[in-house]
Amino acid sequence: MVRVGGLASGMDIDQIVGDMMKAERIPLNKLKQKKQVIEWQRDDYRAMNSQLLNFRSELTSMKLSTKYRARTVSSTYSDRVTATASSAASTASYSIDKVTQLATSAVLKNGGGISASSTEKVNISSSLYEAKNSFGSADFNWASGSVESQTIKVADGPIKLKLDDTVSLKDIESMNVKVNGKAFQVVSVTPPEGLADNQVLAAADGTLTFKTAPASGATINVDYFADKKIESSTAAEGQTVIQLAKGSVNGLTLTVGAATLTMDPTAAGAVKELKNDAGEKVGSVDTTTGKVTLDSAMETGAAIKADYTQNYFTFSVASHTSKGLVTENFGVQGSESLNQVMSHVNSSGAGVTMFYDSFTDQVTLTRKETGDFNTSGNEIVTSGSFVNNVLKFGGQAETGGQNAIFTINGLETERSSNTFEMSGVTFTLKQTFNDGNAVSLNVSNDANQVYDNIKAFVDKYNELIDKIGKKTSEEKYKSYQPLTDEQRESLSEKQQEQWEEKAKSGLLKRDPILTGALSKMRSDFYAPVENAGVDPMMKQLTSIGIKTSANYLEGGKLEIDEAKLKKAIEENPESVENLFRGEGATSSSQGIAHRLYNSVNETMDKLKQRAGNSFSTNKQFALGRQIENVDSQIGRFETRMKQVEDRYWRQFTAMEKAIQKSNSQSAYLMQQFGGQ
Repeated sequence: MVRVGGLASGMDIDQIVGDMMKAERIPLNKLKQKKQVIEWQRDDYRAMNSQLLNFRSELTSMKLSTKYRARTVSSTYSDRVTATASSAASTASYSIDKVTQLATSAVLKNGGGISASSTEKVNISSSLYEAKNSFGSADFNWASGSVESQTIKVADGPIKLKLDDTVSLKDIESMNVKVNGKAFQVVSVTPPEGLADNQVLAAADGTLTFKTAPASGATINVDYFADKKIESSTAAEGQTVIQLAKGSVNGLTLTVGAATLTMDPTAAGAVKELKNDAGEKVGSVDTTTGKVTLDSAMETGAAIKADYTQNYFTFSVASHTSKGLVTENFGVQGSESLNQVMSHVNSSGAGVTMFYDSFTDQVTLTRKETGDFNTSGNEIVTSGSFVNNVLKFGGQAETGGQNAIFTINGLETERSSNTFEMSGVTFTLKQTFNDGNAVSLNVSNDANQVYDNIKAFVDKYNELIDKIGKKTSEEKYKSYQPLTDEQRESLSEKQQEQWEEKAKSGLLKRDPILTGALSKMRSDFYAPVENAGVDPMMKQLTSIGIKTSANYLEGGKLEIDEAKLKKAIEENPESVENLFRGEGATSSSQGIAHRLYNSVNETMDKLKQRAGNSFSTNKQFALGRQIENVDSQIGRFETRMKQVEDRYWRQFTAMEKAIQKSNSQSAYLMQQFGGQ
């Protein structure tokens, strides 16, 4: 529809229609305010439901025995034996008459200094290949190839390492294969009796075969050895340097475009010459770091292929542990240091700690667990020339690795650790003794801890009823309705906040769901607990020192008589426990925590039916359906407002056209009369 302004009449039609529509929109604004109030109510209900949810979590823990069975343990000689007790421990006494032997870790000390010179010790931070002559033994048993690692995510089909077509595995039985952290023994040939559950067959092409294939999605970590390393790249403009991924290089063929360059391995020193097919020097290779430097820049875009090998050696460490024999294989690159080797061992699953002492120039291996797990031999077993000859562990006798031996309540027994658990009590042996002065340990109820648990629960309850009480007694300011868009324009941001604070106040005043919840929870607290596990004299909270505050303004908050509650806990802990967590078929026989839990659940269900939650659609709760109904009314009203506005404009447009026509006629007549 074409709208005609007040050109003919001289009237501001836009302003007139706008003012008329303001009056028409008053009912619409009221509908929007009504919707806003419902949304605020919904949010208030949900906030209360969140408070109840937090309290229900506290009730869940109060239904557990651990809240009432805190234990404390006293020891007559705490310098000899100490103990702690879990809630599962019974109140009891233990007597440890003697400790003839403490549990110790197995220690394997090497056979002497590892340096070639007593005055110049090995540098444990230097690369092993470059520092090999500083060791007393040069028997590293160096191999040539490449030390690699891969992670495989199991999917359908064969399980296979990604290898270059010309690359093969070597030293297969020195590989490490772990499936989701569990180690497997690697074999290169299937045993006559077939693969065991803990074995994996590795083929030269990288295929891994298990007795039972790992589940789809499992993670396989593999440390392996290849016969060589191949790297490919493209030359950048002006590039003269190529950095290989590996150090301690002992052989290199480099192809750049059509040219083939070869490292001269016979040259002395760590930096070797790189020669072309004609035997001319065209660059150099730092074999320690793997840095290749060409005398002239490569052609931009030329294909680069590095085919090389590095120095490495292997060794293994095994230890007998509480989980059985664990073995870890290690592949060490010549560019790595003794420090790095020790770090690899210490962070591995071998269960040992390797340590070098610069003063004595010796190395030790200490098992992390105490105890004797291999009565027929050493607890720590080493294999490989490096660990046995260079580090001198081969043939050495082991010390330690013994169980604790002690007599408890007249029974001599052993444990692999000096800290052990018996019937919920964890004992720690600190020293040996056999002087006739037995250590007495008494497990008793920890009244202070139980008191703290109950007090924390009462505090949570008081906090909850305080919040509900304030919300249901909030002042309602009827003259403060939600602000319309036009009203907001005339107020500052601070004024809008102050207005909305009053408009939101009292939306849940005297709410029947919440006031009913308060009443029900108070009843749950004070009704007697008719349970066989509760002393007849302790059926109510008041009997153990918990009562309602005398200040009525506090809305029924609870107060605790500390001395009375602690006395009840000390003298009759079972009744206190059952007063709170006793189970029963009826509400009257249930403990207070169970009653409250059920009441809170019922209230939360009612609030959810009333206001839903963040995952609910409007159709799923009462206030949501009200919001949808108001939205429908708003939609219909806005459609009618459009029709009313169009009608006003049609009327004013018709008026303008009539005035324009009248003006035209008057002008015509004036022209005619003027012409005579």
